[in-house]
Amino acid sequence: MPRRPFLKSLMTAAATGTMIALCAPSFASGGVASEVRFNNGRFEPSQLVVPANAPFAVRVTNADKAAIEFESFELHRERVVRPGETITVLMAPVAPGSYKFFDDFHREVAEGAIVAK
Repeated sequence: MPRRPFLKSLMTAAATGTMIALCAPSFASGGVASEVRFNNGRFEPSQLVVPANAPFAVRVTNADKAAIEFESFELHRERVVRPGETITVLMAPVAPGSYKFFDDFHREVAEGAIVAK
């Protein structure tokens, strides 16, 4: 029986723990937190502006009646958000640019971008 799914899960957990350990001190000393709300099948606002080359957090509130999945391939993040729930997604510093995010459960209509300047 292959053990690759277990190994992948273990590596993902280790990487997430490392990311939290690296980013958490920055937020304690004034890191940036942006907020996005999912409502009526859309992200509001659909664009978040964050400082480039600095850690940041995205607070995602799901005000809809169904679960969503906040996901970004470019930022390597994927989190399920239940109805009525608010989560905080910690992000490592990113270079200037635009990074797409979307609701993987409603990908055809629910998307946005994080712009690092």
